[in-house]
Amino acid sequence: MAAKVRGLSEDDFQSRVIGYAKLRGWRVVHIRPARQGVRWVTPYEGDPGLPDLILARGGRILLAEFKSANGRFRPGQQEWLAAAGEHGRLWRPVDWATIMDELK
Repeated sequence: MAAKVRGLSEDDFQSRVIGYAKLRGWRVVHIRPARQGVRWVTPYEGDPGLPDLILARGGRILLAEFKSANGRFRPGQQEWLAAAGEHGRLWRPVDWATIMDELK
């Protein structure tokens, strides 16, 4: 299964993690971007770079940023993960086994 995950796009990989997290009983929030005119925006108030996924279970919170194998950070993303400390995660397809272990 790990080989199948490694080649996924960021969106497909994120969908796979969401499905697995729900299966394991995690509460999951993903704020999706919306088209505004000719551009895509994610309407929320606050600091830029909000992680892709918020997960919670049993008093534990994780903020996960997803990147493809070669994906790069946008402004604010690294700062969010640093501010989240032990609760922040950068997940790439190569991390699938680690993710499964953490979310079990």
